[in-house]
Amino acid sequence: MNELSKGVVRWLTIGEDAAGQRVDNFLLRILKGVPKSHVYQILRTGQVRVNKGRAAADLRLSSGDVVRVPPVRVATPTVLRPDPRAAARLPLLFEDETIIAIDKPAGVAVHGGSGIAFGLIEQLRAARPEARFLELVHRLDRDTSGVLLVAKKRTALVALHAQLRDGEIDKHYLVLVRGRWRDEKRTVKRSLHKFATKEGERRVRVDDEGKEAITVFHRRRIWPEHDPPLALLEAELRTGRTHQIRVHLAHLGFPLAGDAKYGDFAWNKTLAKAGLKRMFLHAWKVSFAHPLSGDRLTLEAPLPPELAAFVDRVGHERARPLPQHA
Repeated sequence: MNELSKGVVRWLTIGEDAAGQRVDNFLLRILKGVPKSHVYQILRTGQVRVNKGRAAADLRLSSGDVVRVPPVRVATPTVLRPDPRAAARLPLLFEDETIIAIDKPAGVAVHGGSGIAFGLIEQLRAARPEARFLELVHRLDRDTSGVLLVAKKRTALVALHAQLRDGEIDKHYLVLVRGRWRDEKRTVKRSLHKFATKEGERRVRVDDEGKEAITVFHRRRIWPEHDPPLALLEAELRTGRTHQIRVHLAHLGFPLAGDAKYGDFAWNKTLAKAGLKRMFLHAWKVSFAHPLSGDRLTLEAPLPPELAAFVDRVGHERARPLPQHA
């Protein structure tokens, strides 16, 4: 039995390998078999302490910090193991000695937890047992496809996290929405607040008391004659809040195609019958300073075949093309 489940409080000293990591991510990594919801519960209730003080989920750890980890009930270990062949099938966009860029397919979770035995990062580690360090730089929702960055060195992870905090990583998504979108460019500045439903599911809403969130939408293509009218947009993230694009679009009255949380559920069923069986949210392009050389690096993931095919079908219905955004 894992000693975490024996009623024993553990005091863990943070080393260089965990320095710079958020405390929630640190706990998710060491508390294998503990439901994600329970990890956030012990954080919310103050059972986790860093240097004897209460720790918010987004607190970043430093080398030498002492973390109090309360006793938790660990699920019975499963005999399942990540399949290294699954990682071998993941399309690579870029790789060098510091980072890996993967074109993540929709439907693939980036990490295990919440009923998922293992995710992309566990598969990648299983496929590369010789790798001493592999950590996600950022996350994509399970149903989102596109560019995903993985750090191969702690120094690279820390450098890229610093760029994320300072807004120096440009992230652009492609989305399909319902409605008559008229603006060539529209900047949305609406604060967002995270909350949990009665069922414990994570949700986000527009709330002036929440954290600042800025999305810039660029019009790429519109189908004003389609029933209903549709628009293909490029969403540029100026901040990186949870579900930011989806919630901003829903707030504007332009539901994202296939969005099961914030979209139009009846429309989603119609879309599924028409061939779109996933959410139309694709992390298209990421630009950042390389953590080693400092040179600007831009990586793009092409629109997945299932999304491109749907756009092509709609395109035969009197689409009006627009100039590409520079």
